[in-house]
Amino acid sequence: MTVNLTHPADQVSRLVAGVRNQQLGDPTPCAEMTVRVLLTHISGLAAAFTDAAGKVPGPTTSTPPNPWAMTLADDWRTEIPARLTRLVAAWSDPAAWEGETTAGGITLPATDMGFVVNNELVLHGWDLAAATDQPYEVAEPNLDASWVMVFNTPDDPSARAGLFGPRLAVADGAPLLDRVLACAGRDPYWSPAG
Repeated sequence: MTVNLTHPADQVSRLVAGVRNQQLGDPTPCAEMTVRVLLTHISGLAAAFTDAAGKVPGPTTSTPPNPWAMTLADDWRTEIPARLTRLVAAWSDPAAWEGETTAGGITLPATDMGFVVNNELVLHGWDLAAATDQPYEVAEPNLDASWVMVFNTPDDPSARAGLFGPRLAVADGAPLLDRVLACAGRDPYWSPAG
C-alpha cells in the first residue's frame, strides 16, 4: 500500500510562498520552533526523505535532523518547493516503497517510511499554516493515512519521542483534521496570539 504525496507537498509549497519575511521569527505550534526553524526543518526533511526513497546512504539519512543547527537558505522560497517536487518524484517510483530504508538514523520498512513522510507533510503543513495565518486543507487519502499513523502510535512517551506529544482531548464529532492534530499532541485551536 502506498500514498500519493503530491497534494500535501503542493500544499506546503503554497504555504511557503505565502510566508512573509516579518513572520520568520513568529512562534509555531511546534514548541520552541519559530517559523524560520520550521521552514529549515521542512527543507531538511524534504532532502532526507528524498534520499530515503532512493535508498541513498549519507548524512541526510544516517543522522537525526537538527533544524536549530541549520541555516535557512537565502533562496528558501524557491529551494523548499524544488525539494518538495523532488520528494514527490522520488516517492512516485514504486521501488521507493520496497524493502527497507533509513531516514534520520532510523531504519524502517520503506512502506512505513513513506507513511511517515506523508504524516510529516500533513502535520508540518498545518503547523506552517497556523503559524502564518493561511488557509489549510488536506486531501482525504493523506489525512486518513495520517490518522492511522497517529492513532496507532501508543500514548506513551517512549513510543512518541521525537514524533508526537501526548494526546490531547478533542470534542466528539470533531473534524478528522482536528482529531489528527490532537492525537499528535497539537492543539487544533492553536494560534500565534496564544
